[in-house]
Amino acid sequence: MEGTEPTTSESTGREGNQEANQTVLLTSKPLHRFVQKEPKSLGVVILIFGCAELLMGFQLAGETAYTSNHIYIPFWQGTLFIICGNLSIYTAVHPSKKMVTVCLAMYVVSLLGILVSAVNRLLCFPFITDIAFSMEGDIWSNYRSEQLLCVEIILFTSSLCVSVTLIFLSIIARLALKSTQNQVIIQYVSTTPPPPPQE
Repeated sequence: MEGTEPTTSESTGREGNQEANQTVLLTSKPLHRFVQKEPKSLGVVILIFGCAELLMGFQLAGETAYTSNHIYIPFWQGTLFIICGNLSIYTAVHPSKKMVTVCLAMYVVSLLGILVSAVNRLLCFPFITDIAFSMEGDIWSNYRSEQLLCVEIILFTSSLCVSVTLIFLSIIARLALKSTQNQVIIQYVSTTPPPPPQE
């Protein structure tokens, strides 16, 4: 009876060492290095920008002037931002190669959307400015056009801020996927039998 106790404690110690080794292997994986770059926090930021874009889209929907809403930019770009934000948060909580690949694809699609919206908003600025100058006699119409111009400038600036965040996330996601493909983990498991119990 006394001889079996050391063997049990020794096997428990080995199991604990194997669990510790698994933890070390998990933390050294490139996907977990991706999580260390705080995609969850950045995802929350992108999510807030997406909600703001959608809310401004409802405001621009009632305007008759030529704005970015004529091709529904605030709605689809806000939706892309919300999807990217949610994916970043989910991937930070449940990291996997598949989810990082999906995130990377959505980051690239959102960046292309930002490029389209930036060009379109740059084209909208002169039209809104012309409306403001043509209605100098009407104070309220002039004030309304200036508000529209400010909204478009704010949305343009916020999309540029999100693009910087998405470029950063795309780079770390690509590096994580690239190093995951090239990584080889060798784990040595000792097969020596435990020493015989001492009587």
